[in-house]
Amino acid sequence: MRRKTVTDPDTATQHALQGDELRDRIATFVRGRVIPQEGVLDAGGPAAAAALAELRRQAREEGLWALPLPAELGGGGLSFAAYAALAEDEGASDHGPAALGSAPLLDVTMLARHGTPRVREEYLERLVAGEMRTCYAMTEPDVPGTDPFSTATGAERLADGSWRVTGHKWFTSGAAGADLVTVMARTSGVAGDRAGLSLLLVPTSSPGFRVVRELPVLGGAGQYEIALDRVRVPADHLLGEPGDALAIAGERLLLGRALRCLRWLGQARRAFDLMCERAATRSGSRGPLAEQQLVQQHVFDALLALRTTRPLVHEAVELIASGQDARTEVGLAKVAAARMLQQVTDSAIQVHGAAGLGPDTPLPALFRTGRAARILDGPDELHITTVARRVLRDYGAGTARSSLSDLAG
Repeated sequence: MRRKTVTDPDTATQHALQGDELRDRIATFVRGRVIPQEGVLDAGGPAAAAALAELRRQAREEGLWALPLPAELGGGGLSFAAYAALAEDEGASDHGPAALGSAPLLDVTMLARHGTPRVREEYLERLVAGEMRTCYAMTEPDVPGTDPFSTATGAERLADGSWRVTGHKWFTSGAAGADLVTVMARTSGVAGDRAGLSLLLVPTSSPGFRVVRELPVLGGAGQYEIALDRVRVPADHLLGEPGDALAIAGERLLLGRALRCLRWLGQARRAFDLMCERAATRSGSRGPLAEQQLVQQHVFDALLALRTTRPLVHEAVELIASGQDARTEVGLAKVAAARMLQQVTDSAIQVHGAAGLGPDTPLPALFRTGRAARILDGPDELHITTVARRVLRDYGAGTARSSLSDLAG
């Protein structure tokens, strides 16, 4: 009898069914358990910590914990491509990745690839287990986020090989509760040089590390300004080699932007569902909202935005998963997904009327995420200009494919 392979139609179907079942379980968990706790989780404090701990316990109990993280570290071992099919449902709530243990994916991937043996041994399993939290500090006050060469934070190498780091960072997500922060710092040269930037893994318990203040984003929590005053960092907490920061950051940003796009799709679909439910169940003096042409226009435009953005996002995911150059596709997806989330949520708010502005729906928070997404993690303008320059450079070099069908495929 011929041995079955993963290319057999029946085996492929079985795998697809397993994926669909897993996706349904995640969607059910997020809708039924995470979303009802959003008010508590958003408020922070001991009640939020207790609620998150309980959600994590339930996720482990149901076999949903840390699905995209390496199995040898205690995760589920799913490939990025397999996880991408689940990330939209998991990301329908901002708290979904933390509750289900996939939040440290970027840091675990970065440290596994570029961390020293000590860093991998000391931190990776604890990160996957949810025992530690990390954050990433790149942006600085008074320095354009699109210009990392102007980084002012500096790291001086000491006689024993350790580093002394001094500087300011801001819009550092989750810094207040983090155990480790990855800091981009200049280890050689002067501000403006294209070389000399490195990444250092800094324990937040180190003397001289300080959270300066929280930076509410349109009223939302989670972003912080931090200061490092002559913070000593062990020699083996350098990621990669001195001067590797931009290459490592580039890997991280591609993966991170693709992940955010997937989660924004889930949040936009949530806003779309709320809008349609409101339209289908709400009536006024002129009849049901669903029969009003302007409401139908909102529904159509929102659905069109969702349907046209999703293929862009998954094209970027496929290229990343296969190890190909995905810079153009990630740039397109990031701009499209951020705009789409803002547009869909704005339409949902409009259909809800005043109720869409208040505390009884998640729409204000979803809109805030969409608006912030167009600036954080690279503003629209950065992605537009870099993608356009790359495309035009190829044409100038005579290497671009000329037909519209080629550009589409």
